[in-house]
Amino acid sequence: MKELTKQQQIERSIITTYRKELWSPFALAVKKYRLIQSGDKIAVCISGGKDSMLLAKLMQEMQKHGDVPFSLRFIVMDPGYNGKNRRKIEDNARLLGIPIEIFETDVFASSVAAAGDSPCYLCARMRRGYLYAKAKELGCNKIALGHHFNDVIETTVMSMFYGSQLQAMPPKLHSTNFPGMTLIR
Repeated sequence: MKELTKQQQIERSIITTYRKELWSPFALAVKKYRLIQSGDKIAVCISGGKDSMLLAKLMQEMQKHGDVPFSLRFIVMDPGYNGKNRRKIEDNARLLGIPIEIFETDVFASSVAAAGDSPCYLCARMRRGYLYAKAKELGCNKIALGHHFNDVIETTVMSMFYGSQLQAMPPKLHSTNFPGMTLIR
């Protein structure tokens, strides 16, 4: 019997070991919210964290085992990482068999210089704009982000406290700044 590579073990575990916790809810959400349509070209945005890396693997598995034909691009925006962080992302992507495309920006330097004491909001907006622009350049019609339930709760609570409004993160959002582009999460 042939021994599986680390990548093959991970891929198999998503479908078998974590079927109930990961694969089935993911596949159900894709179907329920019609996140993927035939012919979609989806840019999966990878930050290097576990959420986006798992999303990339789930998307690969959906492409392999799903009924709907679509294509994927895996993009990583380097906003000014140090060399060690960037190498870690590259090494993990290689281990997982995710063919990433890295593009560089100066988001960290720009947002800190422009925003003074609170650069987080500006940095997040700039990062999102760069991701949309790169996806559009690659001919993609959707970008996929690895947000999970805790992110939804955190965003809702922050919106209530800081914006005095009840606002959540929908699973599908049509861009107003990039016509024809849809964000899925």
